Amino acid sequence: MNARLDPLAVATQGDAPGRSCPLHYRYAPETFARAADLPTTDVLYVVGGLYGNELALEEVLRLFAAERGRAQLVFNGDFHWFDVDSEVFARVQRQVLAHAALRGNVETELATEPEGGDDDAGCGCAYPDWVGNAVVERSNRILRRLRTAATPAQRAELAALPMTLRADVGDLKLGIVHGDAQSLAGWGFAQEHLRDDAHRDTVRGWLAQAQVDAFACTHTCLPVFQHLRGAGDAAAQWIFNNGAAGMPNFSEDGAGLLTRVALHPFEGPQRRFGVQQGEVFIDAIAIDTDAAQVRARFLRQWAEGSDAHASYFHRIAHGPDYRVGDTIRIEE
Repeated sequence: MNARLDPLAVATQGDAPGRSCPLHYRYAPETFARAADLPTTDVLYVVGGLYGNELALEEVLRLFAAERGRAQLVFNGDFHWFDVDSEVFARVQRQVLAHAALRGNVETELATEPEGGDDDAGCGCAYPDWVGNAVVERSNRILRRLRTAATPAQRAELAALPMTLRADVGDLKLGIVHGDAQSLAGWGFAQEHLRDDAHRDTVRGWLAQAQVDAFACTHTCLPVFQHLRGAGDAAAQWIFNNGAAGMPNFSEDGAGLLTRVALHPFEGPQRRFGVQQGEVFIDAIAIDTDAAQVRARFLRQWAEGSDAHASYFHRIAHGPDYRVGDTIRIEE
């Protein structure tokens, strides 16, 4: 989760709560070199970063119900976050777990009781240095408050969720993660990192080890579809990061986003941007909601002066300083 950044408070301690990446978050890219976990499908929705937004969840389910053919819906982590009201939390969890889901850092930390009250991982976000200390500390406190909304049974359900999934849509082999190819809280698929040539070479190596054509991810909270050119005659590969389903992704655009991977194009005004790889269409679909209702529901749980309000309300009201033109990046 990437809150509104504080440029005056740059972190210097990588092992502090909220910055560390626990060992149990980690896996090898080779774990994706397996058969698909999900049934053969014509349409796949990957919905990450819902953040407990019930209105966004309702719109996701409405869009999904309108799809034709064999369809599969996957929630790829951080479907909880702002839903500190126990009734809202329960409704979100019940509806999400009616579909395929994997756990993000939020669900993992909710499911893990800190030993002796020692909250070493904090929110589990593994924030990089460009995120200010104040943001990190607020996120740690948000997670502690969110723990009070979950029952032991709900925490057990979250603990049982996988960290990764594999899916095939047509001839596209897809790895589904919350973070990146090595950690459920990894920032290797962040739009900031993907600007770097050397880092994209690292990502190419992950894709080769994983034996997939693309990864669908979220966690880093800003959307990007990053093209990676293949060597010689090899096909191009991709990172599809939906940003956030439960918060705005662009300046003065209140919609969340989901990643749709399908054998037929999306027909509707909600398509914000997309690409085609062979026979497969990959689109970022807007999750449009009533902005005034979203703000009102948020404020009922996180009033002005609260930690989530300080970190997120500006983005909820105005969107981040990011635009659709920043999202599709093609390697030459």
